[in-house]
Amino acid sequence: MTPQPLVLAVDAGNSKTDVAIVAADGSVLGTARGGGFEPHITGAEAAVGALAFIVADAAEAAGLSAAPGVPLVEHVSACLANADLPAEERELELAVDARGWGRSTRVANDTFGLLRAGVDEPRGVAVVCGAGINCAGMLPDGRTARFPAVGRISGDWGGGYGLAEEALWWAARAEDGRGGPTALAQTLPAHFGLPSMYALIEALHLGHLAVHRKYELAPVLFATAEAGDPVARAIVIRQAEEVVALACVALERLDLLGEEADVVLGGGVLAARHPLLMDAITEGLGARAPKALIGVVTAPPVLGAALLGLDHTGAAHEVHVRLRAHYGTGEPQERAMRED
Repeated sequence: MTPQPLVLAVDAGNSKTDVAIVAADGSVLGTARGGGFEPHITGAEAAVGALAFIVADAAEAAGLSAAPGVPLVEHVSACLANADLPAEERELELAVDARGWGRSTRVANDTFGLLRAGVDEPRGVAVVCGAGINCAGMLPDGRTARFPAVGRISGDWGGGYGLAEEALWWAARAEDGRGGPTALAQTLPAHFGLPSMYALIEALHLGHLAVHRKYELAPVLFATAEAGDPVARAIVIRQAEEVVALACVALERLDLLGEEADVVLGGGVLAARHPLLMDAITEGLGARAPKALIGVVTAPPVLGAALLGLDHTGAAHEVHVRLRAHYGTGEPQERAMRED
């Protein structure tokens, strides 16, 4: 007999959403994937309404049929992008809860899901560096550390988009003479088959290149830095310093700065493990938080949402182990949290 579904886990990012229905024994009964989650553009109700179609697909995959007024699961654990402030989390939690998918509901920023995927208990901090950058920390007693993470107005710098913007700025000034020389003035336009920065600026400004294609320039920046360009290297080092600053402030807020604690790294920029960036992060954390255990999480973020859900239900340790095994990961301490 198939165990009854226990947790509905949702990881909703800017570009995609994953849903998993987890049984009481930790087995995954059904999954589904859909588009990005943009409540800051569509509004909370519309964004959660779009989630409903993905949840329905996961329920169908699990062989579940939703009866009116009967919850699908015991608990809904949703880790959502763009839920950057506690007020936004509350608004989205009310909207998700109103759908009646579970007997209880908890919504958190998606950085908490990344953290939970990378630790064997809810203790430590995570820095996500994907399109943007964010950091969150938590302790088993429920205390958290977090940042607004809404862009420059909240002090943020970096992530794939920020790195691309910074590289373009230096490259443009190098070409027209306002700044010093950098190979970025050649490597950035060459990525798109263009002859100059002027041509790239024109293409982006006039819409011949879609704005979202700026994200493609972050790997070009890293390649240029690894080739030795001083300007590109300085940008990468600055990104490392931002990651270290976020992690150390969060550790300090949780009284973990001088203790052995996990620092979980994730998101496309960090998951790529660019040597210059990772070496600078390791060096920076070694100086300021010498007992930090550094790990890069590449498991699907929906795993973290599901683990948070199992925490809420008080599931046994073996349930967590079975769930991790489904996603091809062992216990975090088995995954060499500090890179050699």
